[in-house]
Amino acid sequence: MVGWREWVALPELGIGSLKAKLDTGATTSALHAVRIRRVSADGHERVTFDVHPYQHDTHTTVPCTATVVDERRFKSSNGQREHRVVIRGSLAIGGRCFPIEISLTNRDTMGLRMLIGRSAMRGRLVVDPTLSYQAGEPRAAVTGISDARSARHR
Repeated sequence: MVGWREWVALPELGIGSLKAKLDTGATTSALHAVRIRRVSADGHERVTFDVHPYQHDTHTTVPCTATVVDERRFKSSNGQREHRVVIRGSLAIGGRCFPIEISLTNRDTMGLRMLIGRSAMRGRLVVDPTLSYQAGEPRAAVTGISDARSARHR
């Protein structure tokens, strides 16, 4: 059981903690990303991007690289359509870690840096919209990442 917002980690991207909204109305998860650049390496299409993992903090930056899985057209919550790059990564929440697909987009105008969609939750999580932060912060034992800064950015 998780709440409508939770602390999560994206270990493959080197992100030890960030707040995410769990949204059963969205199909695909979305991550706040800036300076998104597509590159080809060893015959694979990759994407480099920066993540500001903490709300109201554009100075803390995590540079990331991932393999492009797809590019899809999405309709944002304000009704605008946009093409987004989609990657695969691992989501750590509570004591669990599992693979998900993540679209990259600028979420500066949104309250939280990540949105977890229903395809990531299906068969894994049950959301109680009256609760928040039920899973606790991601554990280093699950993520492999030690992030002492997370306590300052609550």
